[in-house]
Amino acid sequence: MPKVQTSLRLEEDTFNQAKEILKSLGMNFTEAVNIFTAMVVQERGLPFDTTLHTYPAISEEEAREKVARSLQEMSPTSGKPAGEFFGELLDS
Repeated sequence: MPKVQTSLRLEEDTFNQAKEILKSLGMNFTEAVNIFTAMVVQERGLPFDTTLHTYPAISEEEAREKVARSLQEMSPTSGKPAGEFFGELLDS
């Protein structure tokens, strides 16, 4: 199949980091772009989900009230000491 040459403009630091990661995976940047392009064709779209996350905006006052309420509801005897928690976690 004939090849076509393209040109990309990327942030230099991100590009260099990507090349290092791809090198550790045993491929170069061109091979990775070819895989990505083939996956776009196979999926007939981006090969991963793209979503916009919207978070409700709250005022600083409301945020402070929520934190204060949470702190009031906390019991000084709730939870476990860190050593006990991690000990149990590591034993499982």
